[in-house]
Amino acid sequence: MGLCTSKPSPNSGFPSPKSDPNLTGNSPIPTHGNSVPPPKDGVSSVTGDDEVVSTEQAKDVQNGKKSPFFSFYSPSPAHYLFSKKSPARSPANAGSISSTPKRFFKRPFPPPSPAKHIKAVLRRRHGSVKPNEAAIPEGSEAEGVTGLDKSFGFSKHFGSKYEMGEEVGRGHFGYTCAAKFKKGELKGQQVAVKVIPKSKMTTAIAIEDVRREVKILKALNGHRNLVQFYDAHEDHDNVYIVMELCEGGELLDRILSRGGKYSEDDAKKVMTQILNVVAFCHLQGVVHRDLKPENFLFTSKDEDSELKAIDFGLSDFVKPDERLNDIVGSAYYVAPEVLHRAYSTEADVWSVGVIAYILLCGSRPFWARTESGIFRTVLKADPGFDEEPWPSLSTEGKDFVKRLLIKDPRKRMSAAQALCHPWLKNESDVKVPLDILIFKLMKIYLRSSSLRKAALRALSKTLTVDELHFMKEQYALLEPNKNGTISLENIKVALMKSATDAMKDSHVLDVLASFNALQYRRMDFEEFCAATVNVHQLEVLDRWEQHARCAYELFEKEGNRAIVIDELASELGLGPAVPVHAVLHDWIRHTDGKLSFLGFVKLLHGTLIALAVIQTNCSDVSTIML
Repeated sequence: MGLCTSKPSPNSGFPSPKSDPNLTGNSPIPTHGNSVPPPKDGVSSVTGDDEVVSTEQAKDVQNGKKSPFFSFYSPSPAHYLFSKKSPARSPANAGSISSTPKRFFKRPFPPPSPAKHIKAVLRRRHGSVKPNEAAIPEGSEAEGVTGLDKSFGFSKHFGSKYEMGEEVGRGHFGYTCAAKFKKGELKGQQVAVKVIPKSKMTTAIAIEDVRREVKILKALNGHRNLVQFYDAHEDHDNVYIVMELCEGGELLDRILSRGGKYSEDDAKKVMTQILNVVAFCHLQGVVHRDLKPENFLFTSKDEDSELKAIDFGLSDFVKPDERLNDIVGSAYYVAPEVLHRAYSTEADVWSVGVIAYILLCGSRPFWARTESGIFRTVLKADPGFDEEPWPSLSTEGKDFVKRLLIKDPRKRMSAAQALCHPWLKNESDVKVPLDILIFKLMKIYLRSSSLRKAALRALSKTLTVDELHFMKEQYALLEPNKNGTISLENIKVALMKSATDAMKDSHVLDVLASFNALQYRRMDFEEFCAATVNVHQLEVLDRWEQHARCAYELFEKEGNRAIVIDELASELGLGPAVPVHAVLHDWIRHTDGKLSFLGFVKLLHGTLIALAVIQTNCSDVSTIML
């Protein structure tokens, strides 16, 4: 939901994920040669089991009839606001043969599907009304929705503080207007006011979405690449969210104005700003969940104007060890783990990777004619890097995008790590923030066995200068003392220095309880590297085998020793019910009783080992974290 004064382009050939995912052959942004024939008038271009909305029904929407615009995700009441591709702002799309309205699928995937509960999610968020059965109640009709408390506790003096101007955007759940401060120090300054009618809030979830959006905007306020929040007001009919007015238009418009893609140098500047704000949000324990070019606005029309993240209507707080399970987002940008209903902040990084791919080559990395097809592609297909212009782009640029679009979230870079990638690290605007990932890794390290700590120390000694760059940046942010060591106090001070009110809701500071071991001792940089080395991320590198072999040689000299299976089981904390000989027999060399290379690699991963009863007569199945 963009807060901008730019007008929608009815002829845009790059439809938003909030519009139909079908593309036509004359789209200015290519789709790897995929050309979709336009549907006939009044007939959907999709056949099969999917329940679709025809272009004739789209005309009904413009006439105020029932709305078929329900996407695969669960939108907040303000989610469609200000989107230039929203149905309310693009009346030309209703009659266009190259664009069909949103679709609600009976079966987005054949069962068993990671998205099979989408329909139930939509019903819960929007109420019991099915998408094509009834319109959202307007005005007095909303009085039939009883038992909902629509009082937010916001100020009720909006009219006395702001003078409303012309409408600059309209979406499915409300509209936005330009406005001016009437009095005070900011008198005369223009702002954007998002108006959300309370009549649209027909479920408790919808109300909570608005409440949480305001809470997140207020908590995160102040970052240079995040839209500035001024105030929230309400009256009997509406909620008013007052924010900075960004007049430079959407990032999507800039991409189109440049012929569909950016040069590498210009793309670096954009990606640096995007990653800066995403890394900031993740440290605060906030996951955006709908990052895409339409949700980044330029403050002015100048080429070098700042980029601002907007639209926190789908955002949520997430604890460091928590996994979210509700399916939200936009089809082209949704991460695989979101469809699997187990995700955290890494899902945002995937979306950033999709944006980076589009910026550099002008095509979407995952494309299909339907949303269900897009989901399948996201889950199963790999992005292409063989067609132009990829062969002519830098090796670092391609590696950057590839490491953002890794399907396994454990192996994907974090936003802060991406800022340290060789492709970006020399950019002048790069300022690497603390990364919540290092605290997660340190927590696991401190709870590991002494044998695993020795293995990680050996692995950390094999890292290259580029791989150590991120760790050096993070260690410096912890402000070690004159001896070059850190303690629990350093970690606490560094976190509090970066803290906002959002950390209270996301419980990020609770991670400090895991570092009690550092209360009475200090950690030097060498041990910090061992604690924060990410084995899963190293695994995707071409030189992983070399890393592992070199680390094992060091481990053989410094940490490996003869060990019997029972002692290893005790070292790993395996209980008497575990069939240790069946589980650990290949971890130890039969020649000298020392840890084998296979055992060493398994130890590095800290894998969750499921001890199945298939190989034993034991009826108990245990799961142990090494």
